Amino acid sequence: MDIIIITGGSKGLGKALTEKYKNEGYQIYSLARTPQAKKNHIAPIQIDLSDLNKSITVFETLLNQILEKNPDSITFINNAGKLGKIDTLPNIPSGDIESTITLNYTTPMVLCSIFIKMLRDFKGSKKIRNISSGAAHGSHHGWSVYCSTKSAMDSFSKTMAVEEEKSPYPVHILSIYPGIIDTEMQAEIRKSKESEFSNVQRFIDMKKNNELSSPQVIADSIYQIDNDPHYESGEIVDVRTY
Repeated sequence: MDIIIITGGSKGLGKALTEKYKNEGYQIYSLARTPQAKKNHIAPIQIDLSDLNKSITVFETLLNQILEKNPDSITFINNAGKLGKIDTLPNIPSGDIESTITLNYTTPMVLCSIFIKMLRDFKGSKKIRNISSGAAHGSHHGWSVYCSTKSAMDSFSKTMAVEEEKSPYPVHILSIYPGIIDTEMQAEIRKSKESEFSNVQRFIDMKKNNELSSPQVIADSIYQIDNDPHYESGEIVDVRTY
């Protein structure tokens, strides 16, 4: 039995990933704030991942349940995230900064820590796939919090891989850039004022010119990357160059 845990699995790329892995025969646990219908091979878990303490409790309980099933492989895809308020830093409320950092960085880092610790003696395949962004190495006007959290995600992905090198049963880790996808996040970006995000017209034009990728196409590519044996743990992989 191959098991995968996907955060943010109720919509957008996360929903496409749950459908892709279901079609490939995986048992999926989909963690999301939005309610989801239970389907064959998809077990929904409703949770606000910006609530760190609750996320820890739910994740530990889930991993214990998964280990009792004696699976062949366990994969964890950190997909949930948000842009937060798009604006120059002085105009972003402190509460929004905190909640965006928690969802995009703190919770994924803590859940990865729990995943590695609780599965230390698990001898099957163990993988962490962090959905990052090309914004991790960019400086986009109005995206200071989002860019910095994605950069941090890349850094801790690479560091985890180094730390796992001497483990007897190491977790294989990748950070993946999915490219620009036609999702609710993109619709949110296009609503920005130019004073908040100076490059907004470029995103409006990409939608107009049908230059956005569909979540299903990107989910297919991520599945291929996930199962490509040529990638070393700790690599950052861009779907657009795969």
